Amino acid sequence: MKIYPLNTGDFKLDGGAMFGVVPKTMWSKTNPADENNMCNWSMRCLLIEDGNRLMLIDAGIGDKQSEKFFSHYYLHGTDSLEGNLKALGFGKDDITDVFLTHLHFDHCGGAIQWNKDHTGFEPVFKNAQFWSTENHWKWATEPNAREKASFLTENIQPIHESGQLKFIERIENYTANAFSDMDVLFVDGHTESMMIPHIRYQGKTIVFMADLLPSVGHIPLPFVMGYDTRPLITLDEKAKFLNTACDNEFILFLEHDSVNECCTLERTEKGIRLKETMRFSEIFS
Repeated sequence: MKIYPLNTGDFKLDGGAMFGVVPKTMWSKTNPADENNMCNWSMRCLLIEDGNRLMLIDAGIGDKQSEKFFSHYYLHGTDSLEGNLKALGFGKDDITDVFLTHLHFDHCGGAIQWNKDHTGFEPVFKNAQFWSTENHWKWATEPNAREKASFLTENIQPIHESGQLKFIERIENYTANAFSDMDVLFVDGHTESMMIPHIRYQGKTIVFMADLLPSVGHIPLPFVMGYDTRPLITLDEKAKFLNTACDNEFILFLEHDSVNECCTLERTEKGIRLKETMRFSEIFS
């Protein structure tokens, strides 16, 4: 097995929305905001090469939305999904599996594109199976008013219409061996049945954090996003996960942290805090 980090682009979101009830004087120490109160965030994915399987975990925001849509998110930088796949020596037709932690637009939008005639949408990865979970699919296709703007029909329905959609079975809150060397933790605070992959790799466990822990700035328990639909459940899920991560020396892969690619945790007098940060390539060097 080989694992490659892959950045699909950078964007901006409001700092207050990203940190909920935490005052700006506290969260701005790790995530400084611009004059519009916007902070920089990455849309970082993982690519797993395992025999004949080439799995992409999440897919970024994509480029098919309108200029007005993108004007809200200040996309910047030179990274792109297709460009960085090519830099690694792969093409979009090489992808066999797309694992979507959840169906918010900044996690799945890059998996769908305009069709050839520009009359509708189709999957970018024509040879891939797309993995979601039944609970979350229902949640996303029958959205509540709070999340409706994050679940875009054009990002979701083409997966079903293509016949490429598959579901991972949720067994309580943890599905062991969902794939070779990968277990899946299910969490419900951010959105229903978000999937957190735990990947066993070279004697270590790499955890793809999705929106359970977007950045190192979110490690303290009260630092919960305003986007979370059930923040009190997030608090409980975070507490359990952080303790497990410390006990097992997990390496956390951070999808949205624009500065830090990976981190580890330690217990302190103030609770569980950041131990160290590193690039993915440094872990196994």
